[in-house]
Amino acid sequence: MKRAIYPGSFDPVTLGHLDIIKRSAKIFDEVIVGVLNNNSKTPLFPVENRVKMLEEVVKDIPNVKVMSFEGLLVDFAKKLDAQVIVRGLRAVTDFEYELQMSQTNMVLDQEIDTIFFTTCLEYSYLSSSTVKEAAFYGADISSFVPESVIHQVYDKIKEKKENRNE
Repeated sequence: MKRAIYPGSFDPVTLGHLDIIKRSAKIFDEVIVGVLNNNSKTPLFPVENRVKMLEEVVKDIPNVKVMSFEGLLVDFAKKLDAQVIVRGLRAVTDFEYELQMSQTNMVLDQEIDTIFFTTCLEYSYLSSSTVKEAAFYGADISSFVPESVIHQVYDKIKEKKENRNE
């Protein structure tokens, strides 16, 4: 069985992420969406919420599972017997960082390879940061994130704003 991991923070999941997930699921027997719990960052959503959001948006893709992880990606991949790491590339700026990470992972574990998917043109500008910024200022994010995520983003932004004002 060819198992791949698509790692990221997914804070929140975007339509660009979902596109990469769907395309990966056509190629691999199983795709595990690995939601990184990075203690050095302060995400909008706790890892548990990000996992639930992703589970909702991939529920109709039978060979996709969602799991959270901490630590090194290669350790997570090895634990799950995954042979491939899937990464998305939006622009040349992504390539430099992703190439460096891929090469580092190869040094750490030569049994795990990385495959890059170029983003569809309609999502090439899109990032979770863009979604959060737009939502913060009340813009319509319906063309950025899956429908089930829209109100969760607005609600969380509202909650954060209210907590700041207290």
